[in-house]
Amino acid sequence: MASEYSLFIAKKWTVLVVLTCILSCVILAALSVGSSGLPLTEILRVLTGGGEAVSRTIIFNIRMPRIATGISVGIALAMAGCIMQNVLRNPLAAASTLGITQGASFGAAVAIVGSIGFATSMSPFTIVIFAFIGGISTTIVILFLSRIIGVSPSVMILTGVAISALFTGATTLIQYFSDENQIAAVVHWTFGNLGRAGRNEIALIFILSAAAFVFFILNRWNYNAIESGTNAAKSLGVNVDRLILTSMCVATLISAAAIAFVGTINFIGLISPHIVRRFVGNDYRFLIPASALMGAIVMLLADIASRMVASPAILPIGALTSFMGAPLFLYLIIKQGKRR
Repeated sequence: MASEYSLFIAKKWTVLVVLTCILSCVILAALSVGSSGLPLTEILRVLTGGGEAVSRTIIFNIRMPRIATGISVGIALAMAGCIMQNVLRNPLAAASTLGITQGASFGAAVAIVGSIGFATSMSPFTIVIFAFIGGISTTIVILFLSRIIGVSPSVMILTGVAISALFTGATTLIQYFSDENQIAAVVHWTFGNLGRAGRNEIALIFILSAAAFVFFILNRWNYNAIESGTNAAKSLGVNVDRLILTSMCVATLISAAAIAFVGTINFIGLISPHIVRRFVGNDYRFLIPASALMGAIVMLLADIASRMVASPAILPIGALTSFMGAPLFLYLIIKQGKRR
C-alpha cells in the first residue's frame, strides 16, 4: 500500500514538473512573438548574457514585462477560481461567473473617471482599492446567500449573472454621463492589455499572488476536508465559516488587483482548475500549484494569440479569453444538468 501511495503521489509531482516545462516553452514562444521577429537563437543568446543591444532592449524592456504580467495575472485568477470552487462547493464558481470581475471593473471605472474628471493623477493603487471594493461587495452578497440563506450552487451562479448585469449597467451609465476622454479611458481599460502594467504594478500583483499562494497552501488540508462536505470538515476541527470568509477575501483581493492593472480578463479562473483537475484530482496539495501553473500557461497562450492573429495589431486579450472559456462554461453547465 505504501508503494502504491508513493507512486500515486509521484504521478502528481510529475504533472507539476510537466506543467513547469510547458510554461517554460510557452515563455520562449512568447519571447519570439512580435513585430521585430527575433529568432530563437538570438533570444537564447540574450537570455545567456549575449546578443545585440537592440535585441536586449526588446526582450528585457518590452516582452519580458508583458510576460511577467501575464504569468502573475494568470496565477492570481487561476488560484482564485480554484479556491472559490472549493469553499462555495460550486464547480462553476470563478471571479468572472460570480460577478466579481464585473464589480471590480465597475470600481476601477469609477476610479478612472473620477481621476480624469478631477484632473488628478490616476494612481494604479487607487484603482486597485476601488476595484477591490467593487469585487468584495459582490463577494459579500455571494457569502450571504450561500452561508445565511443557504441557496443552492446553481442559484449562486444565477445570482452572479444578475450581479454581473447590475454592475455592467452601472458601468454603462458611468460612460453615458462621461465625456469623450473618460469614455475612451474606460473602454480602453476594459479591453484587457498585458502591456499596460509597469514594473511596480507587476511587482504588486506578484507579491499579492505569492502571499495568497502561501495562505492557500497552508490551508490545503482544510480545503481537502471541505471537499468531503462542510459537516465533515467541521467534525475534523476546521473552522469552516472563518476559512470561507478569509479565503474569499484573499481570492477577491488577488482577482481585483489583477483586473485593476490589466483590465477585464474572463474565464481564466474557471477553465484552469478544471483542466488540471483531470490530472491531479481534488487534492489541494497539488491542485493549487497546478492551477497556478495552468493559469499562467493559458494566459500566455491567449496573449500569443492576441499578437499573432491580426499582427501587427494586438487584439483585446479579454475577448480571446472569453472565446476560450465560454465553451467550457457551457460544457460544465450541461454536465451539471445531466447529473441531476
